[in-house]
Amino acid sequence: MNPNPESPEANPDEDAAPPCVLSFNASEPTGAAGLGADNAAIAAMGAHALPVVTGVLVRDTADVFEHHALDDELVAEQARSVLEDITIGAWKVGYLGSAETVSAVAEILSDYPELPLVTYLGSTPWLDDEQQSSYHDALRELVLPQTLVLVGAHAVLTEFLLPDWDGSRPASPRELANAAHKLGAAHVLVTGISLPNQFVDNVLAGPQGPITGEKFERFEASFIGAGDTLSAALAALLAVGVELHEAVGEALAFLDQALDAGFQPGMGQVIPDRFFWALPVPEEGEAEAETPEDTPANQAPPRRMH
Repeated sequence: MNPNPESPEANPDEDAAPPCVLSFNASEPTGAAGLGADNAAIAAMGAHALPVVTGVLVRDTADVFEHHALDDELVAEQARSVLEDITIGAWKVGYLGSAETVSAVAEILSDYPELPLVTYLGSTPWLDDEQQSSYHDALRELVLPQTLVLVGAHAVLTEFLLPDWDGSRPASPRELANAAHKLGAAHVLVTGISLPNQFVDNVLAGPQGPITGEKFERFEASFIGAGDTLSAALAALLAVGVELHEAVGEALAFLDQALDAGFQPGMGQVIPDRFFWALPVPEEGEAEAETPEDTPANQAPPRRMH
């Protein structure tokens, strides 16, 4: 159906519309990870999320009990239908559920080679060895060659990119980036690199070495959804048009503050608060000792467009 060209609803001001990020990821009921994390982080960056469901995780805040991958044709149909209607500015790839879905998603991605792709590789302990091997092989062969930034924890990326690493010392970001580059990925964003004195490093690297990064004090809490939050925020910032090195810095700062403001709604892990910046500011003289001006609750997010 063609909209009425004279209708203001049919021709909204394009400058007023937020950029859109299409996210392929699993759904899970805690809202902590998967599409729940993607939707919240993308919205917090001022973009609009287009969530494509790739599977369902049955879980609580402590454990994953079951996983169900969606049929690859159904995943592709979701994405194709929205892509025929909406222009997007970036992709986020999370957990795709199966090797067959990896293939279907990679085919869709290949039709839009100009768009930045952020791929997040999380741990998947619910997959058996055979499932994980075929899934990772498909990612290496089909998705990494299209990836601008591969995001993941240091240990997860080492196992994925350098499976024969002897472990006598930690793999460096440059070594991980070189391995990713051989598979076609332009950059890696390595998180959770252990440093002395309870600090961790997070480094964006290419085959020539580190490009940028941020060091943060280690949190004692265990979180769900940190990697999805970081990668979705990065994809949204790239969709907005932020340069890669700046986008990585802003996404890392956003994650650090979201973790600092995290909350524990159940008996398991902590959930990042992606809307920490929207919390009400205490009245003057009220709870100043508990919420000083430089805490995340009183800081604006790294970037909001609306």
